[in-house]
Amino acid sequence: MRGGGRRLGIAALALLAIGAIAVIFMMRPWSAGPSALSSAPGQAPGLAPVAAPAASAASAAPAELLARGAYLARAGNCAGCHTARGGAPYAGGRPIATPFGTVYTSNLTPDPDTGLGAWSADDFWRAMHEGRSRDGRALTPAFPYTEFTRITRDDADAIHAWLRSLAPVRAPNRANALRFPWNQALLIELWRLVYFRPAAFVPDDARDAAFNRGAYLVEVLGHCGACHTARDSLGGAEGVALAGAELAELGWYAPSLLGNSEAAVGQWTQDETVEWLATGINRHAIAAGPMASVVTGSLQYLERNDLQSMAVYLQAIALPDSGGPRVQGLGRKIVLPSAGDSMLASGERLYAKHCAECHGDKGELAAPGYPPLAGNRLFAMNSPVNAIRAVLHGGFAPATPAKPRPFSMPPFGPQLEDREIAAIVSWLRNTWGQRGTRVEARQVNALRSVPVD
Repeated sequence: MRGGGRRLGIAALALLAIGAIAVIFMMRPWSAGPSALSSAPGQAPGLAPVAAPAASAASAAPAELLARGAYLARAGNCAGCHTARGGAPYAGGRPIATPFGTVYTSNLTPDPDTGLGAWSADDFWRAMHEGRSRDGRALTPAFPYTEFTRITRDDADAIHAWLRSLAPVRAPNRANALRFPWNQALLIELWRLVYFRPAAFVPDDARDAAFNRGAYLVEVLGHCGACHTARDSLGGAEGVALAGAELAELGWYAPSLLGNSEAAVGQWTQDETVEWLATGINRHAIAAGPMASVVTGSLQYLERNDLQSMAVYLQAIALPDSGGPRVQGLGRKIVLPSAGDSMLASGERLYAKHCAECHGDKGELAAPGYPPLAGNRLFAMNSPVNAIRAVLHGGFAPATPAKPRPFSMPPFGPQLEDREIAAIVSWLRNTWGQRGTRVEARQVNALRSVPVD
Protein backbone atom coordinates (compact mmCIF):
# COMPACT_ATOMS: atom_id res chain seq x y z
CA MET A 1 0.00 0.00 0.00
CA ARG A 2 1.20 3.51 -0.69
CA GLY A 3 1.76 5.37 2.59
CA GLY A 4 0.89 8.83 1.24
CA GLY A 5 -2.34 7.58 -0.33
CA ARG A 6 -3.32 5.84 2.87
CA ARG A 7 -2.76 9.01 4.94
CA LEU A 8 -4.87 11.02 2.53
CA GLY A 9 -7.56 8.36 2.69
CA ILE A 10 -7.61 8.43 6.48
CA ALA A 11 -7.85 12.20 6.41
CA ALA A 12 -10.77 12.01 3.99
CA LEU A 13 -12.59 9.59 6.24
CA ALA A 14 -11.87 11.79 9.23
CA LEU A 15 -13.53 14.74 7.48
CA LEU A 16 -16.56 12.58 6.84
CA ALA A 17 -16.71 11.33 10.40
CA ILE A 18 -18.62 14.23 12.00
CA GLY A 19 -21.40 14.14 9.44
CA ALA A 20 -21.50 10.36 9.37
CA ILE A 21 -21.91 10.17 13.15
CA ALA A 22 -25.13 12.10 12.81
CA VAL A 23 -26.29 9.94 9.90
CA ILE A 24 -25.58 6.71 11.76
CA PHE A 25 -27.20 8.10 14.91
CA MET A 26 -30.38 8.97 13.04
CA MET A 27 -30.45 5.55 11.35
CA ARG A 28 -30.57 3.71 14.68
CA PRO A 29 -33.95 2.27 15.66
CA TRP A 30 -35.98 4.39 18.07
CA SER A 31 -39.15 3.80 20.04
CA ALA A 32 -41.11 5.85 22.55
CA GLY A 33 -40.15 3.56 25.43
CA PRO A 34 -37.10 4.26 27.61
CA SER A 35 -35.70 0.80 26.85
CA ALA A 36 -35.25 1.50 23.15
CA LEU A 37 -31.47 1.95 23.52
CA SER A 38 -30.95 -0.54 26.30
CA SER A 39 -29.31 -3.85 25.55
CA ALA A 40 -28.26 -7.09 27.07
CA PRO A 41 -24.55 -7.58 27.79
CA GLY A 42 -22.73 -7.75 24.48
CA GLN A 43 -25.84 -6.65 22.58
CA ALA A 44 -25.57 -3.61 20.36
CA PRO A 45 -27.92 -0.73 21.26
CA GLY A 46 -31.12 -0.72 19.29
CA LEU A 47 -31.05 -4.43 18.37
CA ALA A 48 -33.48 -6.72 20.08
CA PRO A 49 -31.78 -9.72 21.72
CA VAL A 50 -32.16 -12.91 19.71
CA ALA A 51 -32.91 -16.08 21.60
CA ALA A 52 -30.32 -18.81 21.28
CA PRO A 53 -31.42 -21.72 19.09
CA ALA A 54 -32.48 -24.88 20.85
CA ALA A 55 -29.64 -27.27 21.61
CA SER A 56 -31.34 -30.00 19.62
CA ALA A 57 -31.70 -27.89 16.48
CA ALA A 58 -28.58 -29.28 14.81
CA SER A 59 -29.30 -32.89 15.67
CA ALA A 60 -32.80 -32.50 14.26
CA ALA A 61 -31.53 -31.15 10.95
CA PRO A 62 -32.06 -33.55 8.03
CA ALA A 63 -28.99 -35.49 6.98
CA GLU A 64 -29.36 -34.15 3.45
CA LEU A 65 -29.23 -30.56 4.73
CA LEU A 66 -26.12 -31.28 6.81
CA ALA A 67 -24.37 -32.92 3.86
CA ARG A 68 -25.18 -29.93 1.69
CA GLY A 69 -23.93 -27.54 4.35
CA ALA A 70 -20.66 -29.46 4.66
CA TYR A 71 -20.20 -29.30 0.88
CA LEU A 72 -20.91 -25.57 0.75
CA ALA A 73 -18.51 -24.90 3.62
CA ARG A 74 -15.86 -26.74 1.62
CA ALA A 75 -16.70 -24.68 -1.47
CA GLY A 76 -16.26 -21.54 0.61
CA ASN A 77 -13.04 -22.90 2.18
CA CYS A 78 -14.25 -21.79 5.62
CA ALA A 79 -11.67 -23.98 7.36
CA GLY A 80 -8.88 -22.28 5.45
CA CYS A 81 -9.23 -19.15 7.56
CA HIS A 82 -11.05 -20.46 10.62
CA THR A 83 -8.55 -23.15 11.57
CA ALA A 84 -5.33 -22.13 13.28
CA ARG A 85 -2.17 -24.09 12.62
CA GLY A 86 -2.28 -27.05 14.99
CA GLY A 87 -5.73 -26.01 16.22
CA ALA A 88 -9.11 -27.71 16.13
CA PRO A 89 -10.93 -27.43 12.78
CA TYR A 90 -13.20 -24.39 12.55
CA ALA A 91 -12.24 -23.21 16.07
CA GLY A 92 -10.70 -20.00 14.74
CA GLY A 93 -7.69 -18.18 16.08
CA ARG A 94 -5.76 -18.01 12.83
CA PRO A 95 -3.96 -14.68 12.34
CA ILE A 96 -4.74 -12.90 9.07
CA ALA A 97 -2.26 -10.19 8.12
CA THR A 98 -3.79 -7.04 6.62
CA PRO A 99 -2.33 -3.61 5.76
CA PHE A 100 -4.04 -2.30 8.90
CA GLY A 101 -2.91 -4.89 11.43
CA THR A 102 -3.67 -8.50 12.28
CA VAL A 103 -7.16 -9.99 12.40
CA TYR A 104 -7.78 -13.22 14.32
CA THR A 105 -10.51 -15.44 12.93
CA SER A 106 -13.47 -16.46 15.06
CA ASN A 107 -14.63 -19.80 16.45
CA LEU A 108 -17.27 -21.35 14.17
CA THR A 109 -17.95 -24.43 16.30
CA PRO A 110 -21.21 -24.48 18.29
CA ASP A 111 -19.62 -23.76 21.68
CA PRO A 112 -22.26 -21.66 23.48
CA ASP A 113 -19.77 -19.22 25.03
CA THR A 114 -16.96 -18.82 22.50
CA GLY A 115 -18.47 -20.07 19.24
CA LEU A 116 -21.74 -20.07 17.34
CA GLY A 117 -23.75 -22.04 19.89
CA ALA A 118 -26.00 -19.07 20.61
CA TRP A 119 -26.32 -18.03 16.98
CA SER A 120 -29.59 -18.57 15.19
CA ALA A 121 -29.90 -19.01 11.43
CA ASP A 122 -30.97 -15.36 11.26
CA ASP A 123 -27.80 -14.30 13.09
CA PHE A 124 -25.64 -16.28 10.71
CA TRP A 125 -27.47 -14.86 7.70
CA ARG A 126 -26.93 -11.35 9.05
CA ALA A 127 -23.19 -11.98 9.26
CA MET A 128 -22.95 -13.40 5.75
CA HIS A 129 -25.35 -11.01 4.02
CA GLU A 130 -24.97 -7.80 6.03
CA GLY A 131 -21.52 -8.17 7.59
CA ARG A 132 -22.77 -7.78 11.15
CA SER A 133 -22.23 -9.95 14.19
CA ARG A 134 -24.99 -11.33 16.37
CA ASP A 135 -24.74 -8.26 18.61
CA GLY A 136 -25.01 -5.89 15.66
CA ARG A 137 -21.36 -4.85 15.48
CA ALA A 138 -19.95 -4.28 12.02
CA LEU A 139 -17.53 -7.07 11.18
CA THR A 140 -14.10 -6.22 9.86
CA PRO A 141 -14.04 -6.68 6.08
CA ALA A 142 -11.15 -9.12 6.47
CA PHE A 143 -14.15 -11.46 6.69
CA PRO A 144 -15.16 -11.26 3.02
CA TYR A 145 -18.80 -10.38 3.48
CA THR A 146 -18.35 -8.05 0.52
CA GLU A 147 -18.42 -11.27 -1.55
CA PHE A 148 -20.54 -13.47 0.74
CA THR A 149 -23.34 -10.88 0.80
CA ARG A 150 -24.76 -12.45 -2.38
CA ILE A 151 -25.02 -15.96 -0.94
CA THR A 152 -28.54 -17.37 -1.09
CA ARG A 153 -30.46 -17.71 2.16
CA ASP A 154 -30.86 -21.46 1.62
CA ASP A 155 -27.09 -21.90 1.28
CA ALA A 156 -26.42 -19.80 4.37
CA ASP A 157 -28.93 -21.83 6.37
CA ALA A 158 -27.37 -25.10 5.21
CA ILE A 159 -23.87 -23.97 6.24
CA HIS A 160 -25.20 -22.78 9.60
CA ALA A 161 -26.95 -26.10 10.22
CA TRP A 162 -23.77 -28.03 9.45
CA LEU A 163 -21.57 -25.82 11.64
CA ARG A 164 -24.08 -26.40 14.46
CA SER A 165 -23.59 -30.14 14.03
CA LEU A 166 -19.84 -29.98 14.75
CA ALA A 167 -18.40 -30.90 18.11
CA PRO A 168 -18.22 -27.71 20.20
CA VAL A 169 -14.73 -26.46 20.98
CA ARG A 170 -14.15 -23.95 23.72
CA ALA A 171 -11.77 -21.51 22.07
CA PRO A 172 -12.09 -17.89 23.22
CA ASN A 173 -11.83 -15.45 20.36
CA ARG A 174 -8.67 -13.37 20.35
CA ALA A 175 -8.96 -9.60 20.02
CA ASN A 176 -7.80 -8.20 16.70
CA ALA A 177 -4.54 -6.25 16.70
CA LEU A 178 -5.52 -3.45 14.36
CA ARG A 179 -3.62 -0.18 14.39
CA PHE A 180 -5.28 3.11 15.24
CA PRO A 181 -7.58 4.36 13.79
CA TRP A 182 -8.59 1.05 12.18
CA ASN A 183 -9.46 -0.38 15.59
CA GLN A 184 -12.27 2.15 15.98
CA ALA A 185 -15.80 0.87 15.34
CA LEU A 186 -16.84 4.18 13.79
CA LEU A 187 -14.21 3.89 11.08
CA ILE A 188 -15.54 0.46 10.11
CA GLU A 189 -19.02 1.97 9.84
CA LEU A 190 -17.63 4.75 7.65
CA TRP A 191 -15.82 2.20 5.50
CA ARG A 192 -19.10 0.36 5.00
CA LEU A 193 -20.88 3.56 3.96
CA VAL A 194 -18.31 4.03 1.21
CA TYR A 195 -17.60 0.47 0.08
CA PHE A 196 -20.40 -1.91 1.01
CA ARG A 197 -24.04 -2.51 0.23
CA PRO A 198 -25.82 -5.82 0.91
CA ALA A 199 -26.71 -7.44 -2.39
CA ALA A 200 -28.19 -10.57 -3.94
CA PHE A 201 -26.81 -12.82 -6.66
CA VAL A 202 -28.66 -12.11 -9.90
CA PRO A 203 -28.20 -14.71 -12.65
CA ASP A 204 -27.44 -13.45 -16.13
CA ASP A 205 -30.49 -14.37 -18.21
CA ALA A 206 -28.40 -14.18 -21.38
CA ARG A 207 -26.15 -17.01 -20.10
CA ASP A 208 -26.82 -20.68 -19.47
CA ALA A 209 -27.12 -22.44 -16.12
CA ALA A 210 -23.49 -23.62 -16.14
CA PHE A 211 -22.17 -20.07 -16.54
CA ASN A 212 -24.38 -18.75 -13.74
CA ARG A 213 -23.48 -21.59 -11.41
CA GLY A 214 -19.82 -20.95 -12.13
CA ALA A 215 -20.24 -17.23 -11.49
CA TYR A 216 -21.87 -17.98 -8.14
CA LEU A 217 -19.09 -20.38 -7.13
CA VAL A 218 -16.28 -18.04 -8.21
CA GLU A 219 -17.67 -14.68 -7.18
CA VAL A 220 -19.72 -15.58 -4.10
CA LEU A 221 -18.94 -18.88 -2.37
CA GLY A 222 -15.34 -19.04 -3.58
CA HIS A 223 -14.94 -15.28 -2.93
CA CYS A 224 -12.06 -15.22 -5.44
CA GLY A 225 -12.28 -11.44 -5.68
CA ALA A 226 -11.14 -11.13 -2.07
CA CYS A 227 -7.61 -11.89 -3.30
CA HIS A 228 -7.68 -11.37 -7.07
CA THR A 229 -9.15 -7.83 -7.02
CA ALA A 230 -6.90 -4.86 -6.27
CA ARG A 231 -7.50 -2.74 -3.17
CA ASP A 232 -7.06 0.96 -2.66
CA SER A 233 -5.28 2.58 0.29
CA LEU A 234 -8.35 2.07 2.48
CA GLY A 235 -8.85 -1.58 1.60
CA GLY A 236 -11.79 -1.08 -0.74
CA ALA A 237 -11.96 -2.82 -4.10
CA GLU A 238 -10.65 -0.74 -6.96
CA GLY A 239 -10.19 -1.20 -10.67
CA VAL A 240 -11.54 -4.16 -12.59
CA ALA A 241 -12.72 -7.12 -10.53
CA LEU A 242 -10.48 -10.22 -10.73
CA ALA A 243 -7.78 -8.29 -12.62
CA GLY A 244 -5.02 -9.23 -10.15
CA ALA A 245 -3.71 -7.81 -6.89
CA GLU A 246 -0.59 -7.61 -4.75
CA LEU A 247 -1.02 -9.40 -1.42
CA ALA A 248 1.81 -7.48 0.18
CA GLU A 249 1.28 -8.67 3.74
CA LEU A 250 1.26 -12.30 2.59
CA GLY A 251 4.16 -11.86 0.20
CA TRP A 252 2.28 -13.15 -2.86
CA TYR A 253 0.70 -11.82 -6.02
CA ALA A 254 -2.82 -12.97 -6.92
CA PRO A 255 -2.65 -12.92 -10.73
CA SER A 256 -5.33 -11.66 -13.04
CA LEU A 257 -8.11 -14.12 -13.84
CA LEU A 258 -8.88 -12.06 -16.95
CA GLY A 259 -5.53 -11.98 -18.74
CA ASN A 260 -4.30 -15.14 -20.46
CA SER A 261 -0.70 -14.13 -19.82
CA GLU A 262 -1.37 -14.32 -16.08
CA ALA A 263 -4.01 -16.71 -14.71
CA ALA A 264 -6.92 -16.65 -17.15
CA VAL A 265 -7.87 -19.93 -18.80
CA GLY A 266 -9.20 -18.65 -22.09
CA GLN A 267 -6.62 -20.65 -24.03
CA TRP A 268 -7.10 -23.88 -22.07
CA THR A 269 -9.59 -26.63 -22.77
CA GLN A 270 -12.36 -27.24 -20.28
CA ASP A 271 -10.75 -30.52 -19.21
CA GLU A 272 -7.43 -28.76 -18.59
CA THR A 273 -9.19 -26.14 -16.50
CA VAL A 274 -11.05 -28.75 -14.46
CA GLU A 275 -7.80 -30.68 -13.97
CA TRP A 276 -6.08 -27.58 -12.63
CA LEU A 277 -8.96 -26.66 -10.31
CA ALA A 278 -9.16 -30.19 -8.90
CA THR A 279 -5.42 -30.87 -8.56
CA GLY A 280 -3.57 -27.57 -8.91
CA ILE A 281 -1.45 -29.03 -11.70
CA ASN A 282 -1.69 -29.29 -15.46
CA ARG A 283 0.63 -28.88 -18.41
CA HIS A 284 0.18 -25.10 -18.31
CA ALA A 285 0.47 -24.09 -14.66
CA ILE A 286 1.00 -25.11 -11.04
CA ALA A 287 -0.87 -23.77 -8.03
CA ALA A 288 1.45 -22.57 -5.27
CA GLY A 289 1.22 -20.69 -2.01
CA PRO A 290 -2.29 -19.54 -1.01
CA MET A 291 -3.79 -21.03 -4.19
CA ALA A 292 -2.34 -24.44 -3.39
CA SER A 293 -4.07 -24.19 -0.01
CA VAL A 294 -7.36 -23.40 -1.74
CA VAL A 295 -7.00 -26.51 -3.91
CA THR A 296 -6.08 -28.62 -0.88
CA GLY A 297 -8.83 -27.38 1.40
CA SER A 298 -11.62 -26.65 -1.04
CA LEU A 299 -11.51 -27.18 -4.79
CA GLN A 300 -10.40 -30.81 -4.80
CA TYR A 301 -13.61 -31.73 -2.96
CA LEU A 302 -16.03 -30.13 -5.40
CA GLU A 303 -18.18 -32.23 -7.68
CA ARG A 304 -17.09 -32.40 -11.28
CA ASN A 305 -20.19 -30.63 -12.56
CA ASP A 306 -19.40 -27.67 -10.29
CA LEU A 307 -15.78 -27.63 -11.45
CA GLN A 308 -17.01 -27.68 -15.04
CA SER A 309 -19.31 -24.75 -14.28
CA MET A 310 -16.40 -22.82 -12.82
CA ALA A 311 -14.39 -23.62 -15.94
CA VAL A 312 -17.21 -22.34 -18.17
CA TYR A 313 -17.35 -19.08 -16.25
CA LEU A 314 -13.59 -18.56 -16.03
CA GLN A 315 -13.15 -19.23 -19.72
CA ALA A 316 -15.97 -16.84 -20.56
CA ILE A 317 -14.47 -13.91 -18.63
CA ALA A 318 -10.95 -14.34 -20.09
CA LEU A 319 -10.05 -11.37 -22.25
CA PRO A 320 -8.57 -11.89 -25.72
CA ASP A 321 -4.89 -11.12 -26.05
CA SER A 322 -4.20 -7.77 -27.65
CA GLY A 323 -1.28 -9.14 -29.66
CA GLY A 324 2.20 -7.72 -29.94
CA PRO A 325 4.93 -7.64 -27.32
CA ARG A 326 3.80 -7.35 -23.71
CA VAL A 327 5.82 -5.58 -21.03
CA GLN A 328 5.38 -6.93 -17.49
CA GLY A 329 5.38 -4.51 -14.59
CA LEU A 330 2.91 -1.91 -15.86
CA GLY A 331 1.65 0.33 -13.09
CA ARG A 332 5.10 0.49 -11.47
CA LYS A 333 8.29 2.40 -12.12
CA ILE A 334 9.42 0.58 -15.23
CA VAL A 335 13.04 -0.56 -15.17
CA LEU A 336 13.61 -2.68 -18.25
CA PRO A 337 17.06 -4.24 -18.55
CA SER A 338 18.95 -3.65 -21.77
CA ALA A 339 20.21 -6.43 -24.01
CA GLY A 340 23.76 -6.08 -22.64
CA ASP A 341 22.72 -5.75 -19.01
CA SER A 342 25.31 -7.41 -16.75
CA MET A 343 22.53 -8.67 -14.47
CA LEU A 344 20.98 -10.65 -17.33
CA ALA A 345 24.37 -12.12 -18.21
CA SER A 346 24.83 -13.10 -14.58
CA GLY A 347 21.32 -14.60 -14.45
CA GLU A 348 22.02 -16.69 -17.54
CA ARG A 349 25.22 -18.09 -15.99
CA LEU A 350 23.47 -18.83 -12.69
CA TYR A 351 20.61 -20.55 -14.52
CA ALA A 352 23.05 -22.80 -16.36
CA LYS A 353 24.74 -23.70 -13.08
CA HIS A 354 21.72 -24.23 -10.82
CA CYS A 355 18.64 -24.75 -13.00
CA ALA A 356 19.45 -26.20 -16.43
CA GLU A 357 20.04 -29.73 -15.18
CA CYS A 358 16.34 -30.09 -14.34
CA HIS A 359 14.74 -27.47 -16.60
CA GLY A 360 16.91 -27.75 -19.72
CA ASP A 361 19.21 -25.26 -21.41
CA LYS A 362 16.23 -23.69 -23.14
CA GLY A 363 13.69 -24.21 -20.38
CA GLU A 364 12.18 -27.05 -22.37
CA LEU A 365 12.28 -29.86 -19.80
CA ALA A 366 9.47 -30.55 -17.35
CA ALA A 367 8.33 -33.28 -14.97
CA PRO A 368 5.36 -35.33 -16.21
CA GLY A 369 2.29 -33.13 -16.39
CA TYR A 370 4.23 -30.00 -15.46
CA PRO A 371 4.76 -26.92 -17.61
CA PRO A 372 8.22 -26.09 -18.98
CA LEU A 373 9.83 -22.80 -18.00
CA ALA A 374 9.94 -21.54 -21.59
CA GLY A 375 6.74 -19.56 -22.07
CA ASN A 376 5.70 -20.15 -18.47
CA ARG A 377 3.18 -17.60 -17.25
CA LEU A 378 4.98 -17.40 -13.90
CA PHE A 379 7.49 -15.10 -15.61
CA ALA A 380 4.93 -13.17 -17.64
CA MET A 381 3.00 -11.75 -14.70
CA ASN A 382 2.99 -8.05 -13.93
CA SER A 383 4.55 -8.80 -10.57
CA PRO A 384 7.74 -10.87 -10.13
CA VAL A 385 6.79 -11.82 -6.56
CA ASN A 386 5.62 -15.37 -7.23
CA ALA A 387 8.64 -16.13 -9.38
CA ILE A 388 10.97 -14.81 -6.68
CA ARG A 389 9.26 -16.96 -4.09
CA ALA A 390 9.52 -20.07 -6.25
CA VAL A 391 13.30 -19.68 -6.46
CA LEU A 392 13.71 -18.43 -2.90
CA HIS A 393 11.44 -20.83 -1.01
CA GLY A 394 10.84 -23.59 -3.56
CA GLY A 395 7.72 -24.64 -5.41
CA PHE A 396 5.32 -27.09 -3.81
CA ALA A 397 2.18 -28.17 -5.62
CA PRO A 398 -0.80 -29.45 -3.60
CA ALA A 399 -1.11 -33.16 -2.89
CA THR A 400 -4.50 -34.56 -3.90
CA PRO A 401 -5.87 -38.09 -4.37
CA ALA A 402 -5.60 -37.62 -8.13
CA LYS A 403 -1.95 -36.53 -7.84
CA PRO A 404 -0.80 -37.63 -4.38
CA ARG A 405 2.94 -37.17 -4.87
CA PRO A 406 3.50 -34.15 -7.10
CA PHE A 407 7.00 -33.10 -8.01
CA SER A 408 8.35 -30.09 -6.14
CA MET A 409 11.19 -27.65 -6.53
CA PRO A 410 13.75 -27.26 -3.73
CA PRO A 411 14.37 -23.83 -2.23
CA PHE A 412 17.50 -22.01 -3.36
CA GLY A 413 17.29 -19.28 -0.74
CA PRO A 414 19.80 -20.97 1.58
CA GLN A 415 22.49 -21.21 -1.09
CA LEU A 416 21.98 -18.13 -3.28
CA GLU A 417 22.35 -14.49 -2.34
CA ASP A 418 19.61 -11.94 -2.92
CA ARG A 419 21.41 -10.44 -5.93
CA GLU A 420 21.83 -13.91 -7.49
CA ILE A 421 18.14 -14.78 -7.18
CA ALA A 422 17.28 -11.33 -8.54
CA ALA A 423 19.54 -11.99 -11.53
CA ILE A 424 18.01 -15.40 -12.28
CA VAL A 425 14.44 -14.11 -12.11
CA SER A 426 15.31 -11.01 -14.13
CA TRP A 427 16.79 -13.23 -16.83
CA LEU A 428 13.79 -15.57 -16.85
CA ARG A 429 11.50 -12.56 -17.23
CA ASN A 430 13.50 -11.43 -20.25
CA THR A 431 14.18 -14.59 -22.24
CA TRP A 432 12.24 -17.08 -24.35
CA GLY A 433 9.99 -14.30 -25.62
CA GLN A 434 9.38 -12.59 -22.29
CA ARG A 435 9.95 -8.90 -21.61
CA GLY A 436 9.72 -7.88 -17.97
CA THR A 437 10.89 -5.47 -15.32
CA ARG A 438 14.25 -5.87 -13.69
CA VAL A 439 14.13 -7.54 -10.26
CA GLU A 440 16.14 -5.89 -7.52
CA ALA A 441 17.99 -7.62 -4.67
CA ARG A 442 15.92 -5.66 -2.15
CA GLN A 443 12.75 -7.27 -3.50
CA VAL A 444 14.21 -10.70 -2.84
CA ASN A 445 15.40 -9.69 0.61
CA ALA A 446 11.95 -8.39 1.54
CA LEU A 447 10.47 -11.82 0.78
CA ARG A 448 13.01 -13.78 2.82
CA SER A 449 11.30 -12.91 6.08
CA VAL A 450 7.73 -13.46 4.86
CA PRO A 451 6.29 -16.79 6.09
CA VAL A 452 6.34 -19.52 3.45
CA ASP A 453 2.64 -20.28 3.89
